[in-house]
Amino acid sequence: MSKPNIHVAIALLLHQNKVLVGWRNAEQHQGNKHEFPGGKVEANETPLEACRREVFEEVGVGLNDWHAFDVICHEYDDVVVNLHLFHAIVPEALLSEIQQPWTWYGRTELLSLNFPKANFSILQRLYWPNQIKISEHLNDLEQLKPQQLLYWRVEHTAADLEDLEQLSEQHAGHLIVNVQAWQKLTLPMQKNVAAIHLKQHQLMTVKRGELPVGFRFIAACHDIVAMKHAQNIGCDAIILSPVLATATHPDVEPLGWARFQEYAQQVDIPVFALGGMSVELLQQAQSHHAYGIAGIRYL
Repeated sequence: MSKPNIHVAIALLLHQNKVLVGWRNAEQHQGNKHEFPGGKVEANETPLEACRREVFEEVGVGLNDWHAFDVICHEYDDVVVNLHLFHAIVPEALLSEIQQPWTWYGRTELLSLNFPKANFSILQRLYWPNQIKISEHLNDLEQLKPQQLLYWRVEHTAADLEDLEQLSEQHAGHLIVNVQAWQKLTLPMQKNVAAIHLKQHQLMTVKRGELPVGFRFIAACHDIVAMKHAQNIGCDAIILSPVLATATHPDVEPLGWARFQEYAQQVDIPVFALGGMSVELLQQAQSHHAYGIAGIRYL
């Protein structure tokens, strides 16, 4: 006997590096667990329409600016659930309208909450380690710490791409590659890498709705215009540079911590500080609204 097959719209509501989370009552399917806002897609309703309706009914806010996040199919013992995920920014002006008992959680906190199994891949995408090591050496993956990702910054020759395809799923899951290299990978490896990197000039050519759904993007930015564009087209995170003076770019004027914080507070997705960073500066960076740090020599 076939299992019921249902379609559910899920909303990931974001504000200043936090995600809105609720609680499923015991009598609900997968009860006594945390949940994101959402509900069943009704007849003659698109998943996005269902998402907007559920957020208005459950959370109390009406939002029009949505991005497709992913589509996930998960089979439980009693039902097959198709999750249609969308994400949106909740502006400051609407925070007071959010109904109880919805609660804002930091992205790191999400991993310790009790979500249904179908939400595992969502949590993995929302969470970012707080350090990004930038290197030309792929074998640096073997020395990465648990709180680090590796951005492999090379020109990506045919030999480089061949080496990349040989990576284990575990190592690929800690790797960031530029979009030009990512587009040349096989589909399984495209799905395995941790994130896709966009240089600022690449970022500014992408229009809203053009990013592939279901993949995580991180954008390199040097000014607030690029940062706002990254958020507007649906990027997951930003690397902002240069924060401090660096030996590699001595002629570039650094932002400094005050301007970094000013820029970072104007977007609602994680911002990593790059330029003169070391592990010892992580706490200082986070005190200036950075999610984490990125660096070459001192990470």
